[in-house]
Amino acid sequence: MIERGRWLPLAIALLAYLVCGASHAQSWGLDQLMIELGRVEQAKGRFTERKYMKVLSKPLELTGTLEYKAPDHLSKQTLTPKPESMIVDGERLTLERAGRSRTLRLEDYPVLWAFVESIRSTLKGDLAALRRFYDVNLDGSEQRWNLLLKPKDPKMAAFIETIRIGGGRGKIDTVEVREAKGDRSVMKVVEESK
Repeated sequence: MIERGRWLPLAIALLAYLVCGASHAQSWGLDQLMIELGRVEQAKGRFTERKYMKVLSKPLELTGTLEYKAPDHLSKQTLTPKPESMIVDGERLTLERAGRSRTLRLEDYPVLWAFVESIRSTLKGDLAALRRFYDVNLDGSEQRWNLLLKPKDPKMAAFIETIRIGGGRGKIDTVEVREAKGDRSVMKVVEESK
């Protein structure tokens, strides 16, 4: 049994612990998520993407691999239904399909640049770059969160209504793109074990 004079410091210590713990739990938010994501130097994964389009009776399914290397390399290799690749290195985007290759400067294509930055800036935890192109909102918790991006530029908004990026514990596992005309795509990502 604790003596009467000794319980007060113990109670104060316990209260301080509870308050600090509650404060820590409430302090998680967008800045903390970006810090967590920005710590990742390299990630690889497999994806399954379903594209829901008005012109198709069932979704088109694509599979392939994704790779990210900090700070500016992003690669999407589609394996099925047809092989193609999209590689972003710095400000250059290289598209390859059916033996043909084309390289573009992202700044020459603002809508494409904004779309690339939705993924790349999220992966590197660059909130300033995200806010340059999007209104950014976060909901959920550290264990399960959703980042909602709404394009600021009217030209981008004419194509993309929203981009929702979901994940948990500092990892992205879902990217959903809703197009302005009603089509959408949902990509599920499974990170490869290291």
